[in-house]
Amino acid sequence: MSRRFDCADPAQRADGLTQAAQAAGRGELVVLPTDTVYGLGCDAFRSDAVARLLAAKGRGRDMPVPVLVGSPRTLSGLTSGLTPDGELLVEAFWPGALTVVVREAASLVWDLGDAQGTVAVRMPLHPVAIELLTAVGPMAVSSANRSGEVPATTCDEAELQLGDAVGVYLDGGSTASAVPSTIVDLTGHIPRVLRQGAVPFEALREVVAEVERAE
Repeated sequence: MSRRFDCADPAQRADGLTQAAQAAGRGELVVLPTDTVYGLGCDAFRSDAVARLLAAKGRGRDMPVPVLVGSPRTLSGLTSGLTPDGELLVEAFWPGALTVVVREAASLVWDLGDAQGTVAVRMPLHPVAIELLTAVGPMAVSSANRSGEVPATTCDEAELQLGDAVGVYLDGGSTASAVPSTIVDLTGHIPRVLRQGAVPFEALREVVAEVERAE
């Protein structure tokens, strides 16, 4: 049975974060608020939990699950290295609505789907998400909706779509934006926008003039 906690109430928020971290440790799924849309997450290093997440969404392995982190410092342990342009973009837009695709570190033992040696990483700008990520560590997080449906911007919408597939729901109210994050590929010599989202292309260009639009 799912448990739901109102994060506007300090006592429920504290209890909810504890319960969510424990649930993630057991391989259960957690719904959490972010600065874009609600996320459906699990411990990134539990392949059984990632498989459960994909099943809950009705999504295949051909769409690997992104990873959320609670600190920019965590990124260095997940990637084989950032380009100077990548470092500038992360410094400018983290925490926030920028997802970066990087080459994953060879030492990592996880299975996020058919990622071809890359991983999409973001640090969200939301206190509840940051607290949970600090407690759990990197989490595999996708939008909290069934594949093909509208991403949830409230906990009610997420629960309606995902139901008892989720162990803990953290209700942070309506999200600040219904626009998903901007995704930038940093695996090549020049940063390339794969998805235009909450961070405008022009804002990226102000930091790194060579950023390219996806063809």
